[in-house]
Amino acid sequence: MKIIRSIFIVVLLAVVTINVKAQASNATINNVVAAYLEVKNALAADNGKAAQARAKVLSTQIAAVQLQDENWKKYADKLSFDSRHISETDAIAHQREHFASLSKNFYAVVKSMKANAKTLYWQYCPMKKSSWLSDVEAIENPYYGKEMLECGSVKETLKAAK
Repeated sequence: MKIIRSIFIVVLLAVVTINVKAQASNATINNVVAAYLEVKNALAADNGKAAQARAKVLSTQIAAVQLQDENWKKYADKLSFDSRHISETDAIAHQREHFASLSKNFYAVVKSMKANAKTLYWQYCPMKKSSWLSDVEAIENPYYGKEMLECGSVKETLKAAK
């Protein structure tokens, strides 16, 4: 009886530990999602200085992720590269070039990990031939900003992870 009880306690502790680690992983990914969305919003508002500042936060959030997930490992350096480049300048055209690459890679991470706390929309700009993630269904184009803010369409909905 003591053996069964001991096994039960060990299994219970293992399940709790795995669950806590999964929640911590989701929290760190969602910090990156929030920082990414701030960069997107700054670009949509044509604010290169804000995008630069937000990209610094994004770089910090990316560096803070300590996951062993293969998809995260595959894309972490690419995400760091683009967020660093956005953070090093307030030249919005250059920021938008790196945002296109950042978005493509970040979409791959979010889609594969299914860790987003809220619904995200994969949106596409046919003029730029580039996509981005948004937390609102309404189009707020980060590639053209106020010039063509509503240019684009939703291509996919990534439901919130449960």
